[in-house]
Amino acid sequence: MDLITLDFETYYDVQFSLTKLTTMEYVSDERFKVWGVGIKVNDGDTEWFGEDETQDAILAIDWPNVRLVCHNTLFDGYILTQHYGVNPKYYIDTAAISRGLNPGQSSRLKDCAIRAFPNDESMRKGEELANAKGVWDLDPELEEQIASYCIQDVDLTYAIYQQWKSMPKSEMDLIDMTCRMFCEPKLKIDRERLTTYHEQEFNNAERIILGSGIDRKILSSNQQFAEYLYEIGLVPPTKKSPTTGKDIPALGKNDKAFKQMQDMYPQFKHIWDARTAVKSRLTQTRAKRFLSAAWNDDWLPVPLRYYAAHTGRFGGTDKLNMQNLPRGGELRKCIVAPGDDLLFVADLSNIEARMLAWLAGETQLLEQFRAGDDIYSAFASTVYERPINKNDDPVERFVGKTAILGLGYGMGAQKFKDTLAAGAMGPPVHFTLSQAQNVVNTYRSTYRGIPNLWRKLEDLLKQTLHKDNYGNVYGPLTVAANRLCLPNGMALNYHNLRYSSAGLVYDSRNKTEYTYGGRITENVIQALARIIITDSMLRLDKEHDVALTVHDEIIITSTNINPNATMDKIITDMCIPPSWASDIPLDAEGGYAREYSK
Repeated sequence: MDLITLDFETYYDVQFSLTKLTTMEYVSDERFKVWGVGIKVNDGDTEWFGEDETQDAILAIDWPNVRLVCHNTLFDGYILTQHYGVNPKYYIDTAAISRGLNPGQSSRLKDCAIRAFPNDESMRKGEELANAKGVWDLDPELEEQIASYCIQDVDLTYAIYQQWKSMPKSEMDLIDMTCRMFCEPKLKIDRERLTTYHEQEFNNAERIILGSGIDRKILSSNQQFAEYLYEIGLVPPTKKSPTTGKDIPALGKNDKAFKQMQDMYPQFKHIWDARTAVKSRLTQTRAKRFLSAAWNDDWLPVPLRYYAAHTGRFGGTDKLNMQNLPRGGELRKCIVAPGDDLLFVADLSNIEARMLAWLAGETQLLEQFRAGDDIYSAFASTVYERPINKNDDPVERFVGKTAILGLGYGMGAQKFKDTLAAGAMGPPVHFTLSQAQNVVNTYRSTYRGIPNLWRKLEDLLKQTLHKDNYGNVYGPLTVAANRLCLPNGMALNYHNLRYSSAGLVYDSRNKTEYTYGGRITENVIQALARIIITDSMLRLDKEHDVALTVHDEIIITSTNINPNATMDKIITDMCIPPSWASDIPLDAEGGYAREYSK
């Protein structure tokens, strides 16, 4: 199978660029134009093909027998499938590889080249592209510059791939799957339903704004809105600006003082609702983006960012965050399976809580999971010193749920109190600080192995600072330089880990991050849980089409023939424990429908 390394050069200007538009909008726009393409076949010399030669060069390649290498393959691969109708056998993305091997560090080609070849100045990205900005037709001299620039990019991409291609095959397969979700999507939109939803959200917001009797400009401006509040006899709350240190209006939707003001003056609900309608157009904006992202025949590219998080979790990208679609929301229901197929949606139940109990050796909690007990009610029963059940004690059970899901990584009493009051996972519950501290103490004394794990993992990370400790093992983790190696061949990297006056710190995304036992534990548990989920995705993709993943959820398109059997197979697969945690009790649940309704 041939290895094709490729890079397209395309027209852009001040308004028309990937900084202004999503990949989907940019590539489908009437202004989109390919200036040319650089192509390297295996280890041969890279060739430049200009505007008039590009299509012939692309179509001359035997794509079903090609492994494609690009830097940001979601862009170049998308052009291949959309404009030239070709699909490579396998997608490789050196930007994605960089994120996997160097999480928290820049994955731009320029920075990857420096990281891969720190002492070779010849391996550097050029700057000539800026000379062609806003130029529709390249003259021979400018095309020669862009051709040279493109060839250098292709050669850098190829060299970086050769340097980093020892990445575990399972991760390479995930990168291929991620690219395929975008370049060869398996989901569609229900355009009629989505259009109706967008119009309803827009009209509802307009109705609320008009009903307030306040000018839109006043509602949208912090300063003018604060002045309006003064005029009606209210004193707007303030906060210190993080940049200037001066007092500024605290009128954001997450500002506690503003929330308190709204609670104190319910007679002005029409004003608060109008302010929200102006400032929060998320549902309208997202519906519009889904409409503009879908192809003319309603196929929906799924832009996921491989290894977006330090722990390997996927993230959203291209302004279409499909990792954040509210359950049961209309936006989810506007995403559908193609033709007569169905969407099968399944998620691992309490995977982080199960993994935490397993690594901490909390046998009692593991047995409760294994027996299928309601662990939220069980812990709530300990807190309230009486039997709690889901049907009769929803508030008490919610306290138990918040504790099980929130206290495993070192959360303190104040944050636990605030979490209960926010009601993010259930009804708002208002505890005193003393009551919250009692629950925290009860959790830590009931599951003593978990606080012990925080201390063990903090010590384990400290061991990565000393060469004599390399190779030490704790469970599925192995100590190496500034990193904890994971059982799938990847690692939790802590770049430039060191001691400071604050404790352990490391560099991530151009800033210094402080870490400690609870946070290290959260990193480890999320990374291990992610491996279980992605291993199942890779197994399931051999028989079905994995179309999307959202946190602990896998979304698959498959035939409508005998759907119950298909669902059972998916659930069974997701509950297969890994070899390195063969005794962890896993559980999953799911359902199927034409639309993404779970």
